[in-house]
Formats: sequence, C-alpha cells, structure tokens
Amino acid sequence: MAVVNFVKPHIGQSPKLQGRTPRRGSGVVRSSLQGAVVGNRAEWLTSCAVLSSKVAALAPHSTNGHLALAVASAKAYPGSDAIPCDQFEVAFQAVENWVADRAVLPVENSLGGSIHRNYDLLLRHRLHIVGEVQLPVHHCLLALPGVRREDITRVISHPQALAQCEHTLTRMPGLNAAREAFDDTAGAAEYVAANGLRDTAAIASSRAAELYGMEVLADGIQDDSGNVTRFVMLAREPIVPRMDRPFKTSIVFAHDKEGTSVLFKVLSAFAFRDISLTKIESRPHRPIRLADSSTAPKQFEYMFYVDFQASLADPRVQNALAEVQEFTSFLRVLGSYPMDMTPMAAGVASSESSSAYSSS
Repeated sequence: MAVVNFVKPHIGQSPKLQGRTPRRGSGVVRSSLQGAVVGNRAEWLTSCAVLSSKVAALAPHSTNGHLALAVASAKAYPGSDAIPCDQFEVAFQAVENWVADRAVLPVENSLGGSIHRNYDLLLRHRLHIVGEVQLPVHHCLLALPGVRREDITRVISHPQALAQCEHTLTRMPGLNAAREAFDDTAGAAEYVAANGLRDTAAIASSRAAELYGMEVLADGIQDDSGNVTRFVMLAREPIVPRMDRPFKTSIVFAHDKEGTSVLFKVLSAFAFRDISLTKIESRPHRPIRLADSSTAPKQFEYMFYVDFQASLADPRVQNALAEVQEFTSFLRVLGSYPMDMTPMAAGVASSESSSAYSSS
C-alpha cells in the first residue's frame, strides 16, 4: 500500500516535465482563486484528515506513505508543494473540493501492470488527466549496520517490490530468507530500523537507507532494469490539446452487444487513420455510478481502456472518436495531455515507485 500526493503549484506557474529533487517534509500552502495565501500546512492536513475519514467509512483499505510520489510530483510540477493522502480516493476528492489543484497518482507498472483501483476511480470522479510522468524503479536490499546476508531470515517489503525482485533474491549468494509483505517499501525500512531487527532486511530505496540509518547490502536488485512506473496528473478542468508536441489521449468505452465485432470496428477506427495505440485493457463491469451520469448505476460486460499517441486537436482523432461513438454504448475521454518525453536514467527514482499500489 502507498499514498498519493496532491500538489498546489505556485501562482502563475505552468506545469513542466523536468527533474527536481523532492523536499521531504516541505510545507504546503493553499491559495485562493485570486492568488492570496489563505491557509497553512495545518489547515491542509486537517482537510486531508476530514476527507480520509469520509473515505475510510466507505473503503476500509487504506494506503501508507512513501517517497516515490514526492519524486513524481516534483518531476511533474517543479516548485510546487506536495502533501500525501492516505488513500487514493482522498486525492481525487482533494482536487474536486478545491483543497488542491492537482493530484498525482500511479496508474501502471511495466512489470506489475495496471493499478485497477485508480482506473475505477477515474470513472467515479469528474477529474481529467492533464499529464504523465514515468519513473524508473530502483530497488535496494537494506539492513542494519553490520548485518550480513547470512544473518537474514526474512525480507519484508511491499508485495510489488517483492515480486519485482523475486528472481534476484532467489539467486543472491548467502541469502536464504522468507519473504513477507509489508504496507510499503519505505515503511518496511523504517520498521526494521525502529525495532532493531538484525534478522530482517527490507527492500526499499537508497534514500530510505539514509533516512533510517541502514546499509545497502545489494543495489539495483530489481529483476528488470527497465522497470518503470507511470503516474498521471489529474485536474478539475482539461487542458487545451495542442499539435506542437507529442500528446497522448486516454479514453474508456463500453458496448452492450456480445461478440468481438464491435471491438474490431473500434480498433479499426484508429488503425485506418494510422493512430498508434499504446495501451488497451478490458475491465469487467462493476456496479458503479459513473461521474457523468445522473441515472441509476450502469453495468456493462466490459469496459475498455485505451491510450493512443495523438492529440484531441488532431482531426484524425476527432474523426476516429466520432466513428467509435457510433459503435459504443458509452464513451468518455479521460484526458488528452503531453507525453513524458524525459529520458530515464537507471537509478533516478526511488524504489517506492513500484509501491504505489492500492490494497484493493
């Protein structure tokens, strides 16, 4: 489990996709629509607590804090202040209720796949995707100073981190330890340090080792060096799509007819116009009330999520979506936004990039 961050950009600042070192424990300010500072960190945290308590009453599965979302937020909005939420839905509500301007949430990992909870929440809420960031995942094996691999009897971390390091741990010389799931990666390191556990190691980032006085027994233990987590930025209003830089568009649709002919027609609408699809995933229907529907909850056999590399301003996309709408019973554009084109160097991100997953 992990947290999500929502950010309040400084007045007059435009979002930029460029690197920046995150500030741990930085203050958060809240600005009015006119730009005047009307609150402080205590008020922000109070607002978060209220939202969290409301969400907890509906969804008992909570998430715990870690560092990756601070990295993602800093990369997405340099110069802004980030504050963690203890549940994914809290971040959605924070933006909807004007507590924050943006939310930064994980949506998929190159090894672990999609974070389905957040895809479902995109349908429940009225927020729009306005950007994306991608962070490489870099895991380390941490232990207390002086502990050797032979001393370790168990390794704890978030289930995704354990899964992403499974083969490396199995082949690691001198290590013969059981694996145990923990809420999040940084929390696992903190737990080992706080309790002085000399028989337990944690999978987390090198930054977590610095924070909690631990040593790195092994660096870069992820099974795939190209492991990446993708985050999206959400806002109350969509951005104006443009054609002067690479854009990505995310949609979701459903059809109430059986068979594969409708799906074929939908995909053909993009293929015939030479629009490249980067993701397609089906989700079984859930009895949820869609954000843009005032009627009774709608149920479909499957919902199809599609990402493609083109801007909504492109006439090809407009024509394709017009054709798609003819074959589907439900179609919604989740966002049309700039692609993250930042080169990714190994080891840039903390290992918590892979821990931003809901328990539900």
